[in-house]
Amino acid sequence: MAGALGETASAPVISVRDVVVSYDARHVLDGISLDIFRGETMVLLGGSGSGKSTLLRQIIGLERPQSGQVVVNGVDLAKCTPRELKKLRRSMGVAFQNAALFNSMSVEDNVALPLREHTLLAESTIRLMTWMKLAVVGLAEFGKLSPQELSGGMKKRAAVARALSLDPEILVFDEPSAGLDPIVAAELDELILGLKQAFNMTVVVVTHEMASAFRIADRMAMLYNGSLIAVGTREELERSSHPRIRQFLDRVPDKTADTAAFDQYFQEYMQGDSV
Repeated sequence: MAGALGETASAPVISVRDVVVSYDARHVLDGISLDIFRGETMVLLGGSGSGKSTLLRQIIGLERPQSGQVVVNGVDLAKCTPRELKKLRRSMGVAFQNAALFNSMSVEDNVALPLREHTLLAESTIRLMTWMKLAVVGLAEFGKLSPQELSGGMKKRAAVARALSLDPEILVFDEPSAGLDPIVAAELDELILGLKQAFNMTVVVVTHEMASAFRIADRMAMLYNGSLIAVGTREELERSSHPRIRQFLDRVPDKTADTAAFDQYFQEYMQGDSV
């Protein structure tokens, strides 16, 4: 399925070409190709084990593919030097699934850490920039708290503030709604939309939450068993007749041998044939 948004003459900010990743002789990514364009929000969809988190690790340079190419902002991640990779990562902010905040630090120190590690800014400037990032995510008054004192949604927001600390061009979210109640998840969706609009960033989101995906995505890419089976807008995916896409969107469970056996047993039991 061809994507509708952003496919112009402009070069993609992220280009994945024929990427193969294998663990223990099992293809986790099997010849994936995907373009993500500047200023769009791309949501990577798929069930557990589909390969979406592995693809995300390729995009942010945490792993290198066995074959294929990942190019971000013109830099080939498989061929670049450690120095080039470090510079590139400064242009990418990542908010991990579990927030990954350091409990030994205050919230503001967590957000300030990338600035202290990667810049020579004066401490007064770092404090101001940290406050600004916390204010953007609605946590300006909570900087002195420790992560343990925050709710789940507040931890996610603090992780976003840290991801924003170096003013990235690309913002990456790994399962941002995981573990959140629907109201807090909706608030996080609105935050993502607001950040994209305010800063014109390219946003990449891994999720299996369809309500969130439909709210924030310009385009979606769906993976299944390591293959990319669809790339397109919400409307294009909703019109798809692909059986796996329909199963995913309609929340139809897999009929495994175990569930089939249980169904048969249950039917027999209800008919009074069970021992």
